Amino acid sequence: MITLIFHFFLFLITPCVTNLIPTVHSKCIEAHKESLLNFKKSLVFNSSSSSKLITWNSNTECCTWTGVTCSTNGSVVGLDISSESISCNIDNSSSLFQLQHLQRLNLAYTNFCGSSIPSAIGKLTELRYRNLRGVYFSGKIPIEVAHLTRLVVLDLSYNSYLFFAENQNLSMLIQNLTELTELYLDHINLSAEGSHWSQTISSSLPKLSVLTLSYCDLSGPIHESFAKLDSLSMLILYGNNISGPVPKFFANFSSLISLRLSACNLYGAFPREIFQVPTLRFVDLSANSELRGSLPEFLKNGSLESLVLSGTKFSGVLPDSIGNLEMLSGLYLSDCNFTGAVPKSLANLTQLRFLALSSNKFSGSINYIQWDKLIKLELLDLSNNLLYRSIPLSPFSIPWLRRLDLYGNHFSGQVLEFSNVSSYLLYKLDLSSNNLEGSIPVSIFNLRGLQVLNLSSNNLSDFPFYGLQESRNLSFLDLSHNSLLFNHNGTNSSHPSLLQIQALKLDSNKLKTFPNFLKNQSSLAYLDLSDNQIPGQIPNWIWGLPIKTLGLCCNKLGQIPLFISGNYLDYSTNNFSSSIPTDIGDFISSTAYLSLSSSNLYGEIPISICNASGIVLDLSNNSLSGIIPQCLTQASSLNVLDLRRNNLNGSIPDTFLQGCNLQSLALSRNHIQGPIPKSLANCSSLEVLDLGVNQITDAFPCMLKTISTLRVLVLQSNKFYGPIGCPETNGTWPKLQIIDLAHNSFNGEIPGMSLTTWKAMMVNEDNYQSPRSFWWGAGGGSGHSIQLEDVVTTTIKGLEMDLVRISTIFTSIDFSANKFNGTIPKEMGLLRLLYALNLSSNAFTGEIPSSFGNVRTIESLDLSQNHLSGQIPPQFASLTFLSFLNVSYNQLTGRIPSCTQFSTFPNTSFEGNKGLWGPPLTSDTTIILPHLTINEISSMPNSGDENDWNVISVEIGFICGLGIAVGSLLFCKRWRKWYYRAMFNILFKIFPQLEHRFGN
Repeated sequence: MITLIFHFFLFLITPCVTNLIPTVHSKCIEAHKESLLNFKKSLVFNSSSSSKLITWNSNTECCTWTGVTCSTNGSVVGLDISSESISCNIDNSSSLFQLQHLQRLNLAYTNFCGSSIPSAIGKLTELRYRNLRGVYFSGKIPIEVAHLTRLVVLDLSYNSYLFFAENQNLSMLIQNLTELTELYLDHINLSAEGSHWSQTISSSLPKLSVLTLSYCDLSGPIHESFAKLDSLSMLILYGNNISGPVPKFFANFSSLISLRLSACNLYGAFPREIFQVPTLRFVDLSANSELRGSLPEFLKNGSLESLVLSGTKFSGVLPDSIGNLEMLSGLYLSDCNFTGAVPKSLANLTQLRFLALSSNKFSGSINYIQWDKLIKLELLDLSNNLLYRSIPLSPFSIPWLRRLDLYGNHFSGQVLEFSNVSSYLLYKLDLSSNNLEGSIPVSIFNLRGLQVLNLSSNNLSDFPFYGLQESRNLSFLDLSHNSLLFNHNGTNSSHPSLLQIQALKLDSNKLKTFPNFLKNQSSLAYLDLSDNQIPGQIPNWIWGLPIKTLGLCCNKLGQIPLFISGNYLDYSTNNFSSSIPTDIGDFISSTAYLSLSSSNLYGEIPISICNASGIVLDLSNNSLSGIIPQCLTQASSLNVLDLRRNNLNGSIPDTFLQGCNLQSLALSRNHIQGPIPKSLANCSSLEVLDLGVNQITDAFPCMLKTISTLRVLVLQSNKFYGPIGCPETNGTWPKLQIIDLAHNSFNGEIPGMSLTTWKAMMVNEDNYQSPRSFWWGAGGGSGHSIQLEDVVTTTIKGLEMDLVRISTIFTSIDFSANKFNGTIPKEMGLLRLLYALNLSSNAFTGEIPSSFGNVRTIESLDLSQNHLSGQIPPQFASLTFLSFLNVSYNQLTGRIPSCTQFSTFPNTSFEGNKGLWGPPLTSDTTIILPHLTINEISSMPNSGDENDWNVISVEIGFICGLGIAVGSLLFCKRWRKWYYRAMFNILFKIFPQLEHRFGN
């Protein structure tokens, strides 16, 4: 009994004693300790942020150092210095490679400054685990890595500057690593493998369970031999050009946990069976625009935690069984083709944090869904669908909801009272682009965390600017494109609960006065009142607001405003009827964008306007006169200068500085004289140059050929002269889209070789160039972004029009009304993306090049009023987009090509060509010849009587003989009997048997 009690006592105190005794580490081998200290000494690291290397010192056992693992005999077998702030090189002499018992090496997220992976890595033959993720190695991957045959895990990912030597490849690296179960090579270029990468991996790594090769420049479909890797649990291939279908055998990977194939250019139908792999937790197929499929019926207790299909062609309904995926935390189905109702079973997904169903065709009401059951939901995005009826209130009871997007639907009616809300973390609410009406209830401010509220593009008539005290966080409010009036000033602008907003959009409403509540907006930095009906003067109190961005365009203001020191000021399209104040420069020193266009301004441009550190200055469409201030061409910060449609005179100052940042210069429709300044070539970023309709006298501006960014060149209706060839200039215009030289005195031949350098008109490189945009902050995380749209006036399809937005796919050449001669260069047929070509009113000769048939995108072609000869090329019949054609008043001959679009052109498109015939000019069989006199007929070759009467006499003799013979048989009975008797005798001699049948 005593023995039993003693053992029970030992049982109780043993855990306590164990906890009191510190862990005993093996004694470190001295040579290994010395190697580690030398390795530390060779590293450059930040000791203040170090958590591992800082513990390494000679006074303690190395086996106790953080990041160091020893075996029982004191050998260093593990080293982990990941995420240490190391910044230095490493080479083969490093003492690291003396630790030849190392089994685990983790250097992830350190910085070895672009040095190469030392080939001495091959000495560490005991390595099982090697992690070099994101260590900023570069250069060749040493073949010695292939000697580490015991490796189980190899991670070289996120070293974008690593590559294989010319005589090496992935196969040579991994063919001996047969024990490998995890391979991470993300962001390493494997393009040299071609489409064989999947075969290489499947044949060399039979035990592989984890494979991540994102952004490796892989190509080609996944080979069927990949099916051998049925132990895969993680497959990450996103960001490659797989360009093939998803293999069905993925459904046989019974251990598959994560399948991430986004942005792989996949196509075809996705095998639905894959969704039902019981272990599958993460699926990402997003950004595969040609991948189609539908969702299956999901079984209960499914393991899926994240399903991402955004940007695919998945379609059909969202099945009710989606509610069986009780572990689902993220469901992203945006930009697909789903239809039908949003299933109410979504309320079963109590683990859901992110729900994005935007840009589909979901329809119906969503009020029947118990949104408040989704207690962990942070994002709810149902925007851009076909949902209707009233805005549901239950989402506002989700405690963790941070963002709610319902814009772009058909929700209607009034917004109901926000009672019993608990979404205090909701910071963004977007109900824009619906059919909401009436007033917004003041209870909306029960959403205390609300910072961004967008109610634009509805039919709202009122908003409670005198909100609750709890509405202190609201910083951005968009009420644009509604029916707000504010046509009275009787409200109390000093109300204690007046909203204090940093950014307010009231543009495109029905305002007829400046809202009085704006007076005490002490934080307002952004205000847009554009496109309303505000007349008269601007109240003085507005200049006392801390506004940095102010939009007043498109009103009926009659007083030129004071100029606050804002960085974005748009006062365009008003009726100021005054001159620009001479002291304007005192107020706009920090203004980046200033527009006074279309505001009935007159007088000269004051020199003080150059005080602005502006990026954009737009004074177009006014009646400004005088000369262009020289300082404007010396402004190094100016990107856009638009002085179109004024009465400016003089010459363009030749003072553009080196390093000029000008991207757009528009001076058209003024009275500018003189030459194009040579210093304009200093503006190496120039994209748009519009000097049309002036009085500029100069030769073709060959010095601009050095500006490779030029997209638009308009010189029409000036006094330019001479040839347009630039033989001594090596520059080209690879981005040129529009060139308009019409109505000048250019002469000579068009140099065909120059046309071959206009690559933007020849090849679609899919490098879409978005319009120039600028951003101005408005505080509170909000701001203002504007996309600048270049405006160019040109003639297309015989009509003059303003191109307000110049698309990168629009291309045009207009050389009309000049003195060009010679033949039309055949190289024009290389401009396959040309939209409009006008060569009319010149002196071109020769035939129309048949190469024009290659310009399949052309819609407008004008070759009229030249001296062109020959036929209209039959290749024109393939120009199916051609909607305007004019070849009138040339010397063309032959038949007009017969095709559908040619039959739609009027007669005037072909008139003035004496030898041209066929529809629509004439009937299909008629040739209209000019009226000839007798003398002209006699002088024509082969017009003598002898040959003609030889033919005619034979025809007359035949007809007369035939008539006599037939007439005798008809009217003379004796002749008729003789004829029949003679015919029978002939037949009986040829066919004797007939005589027996008919008798004598």
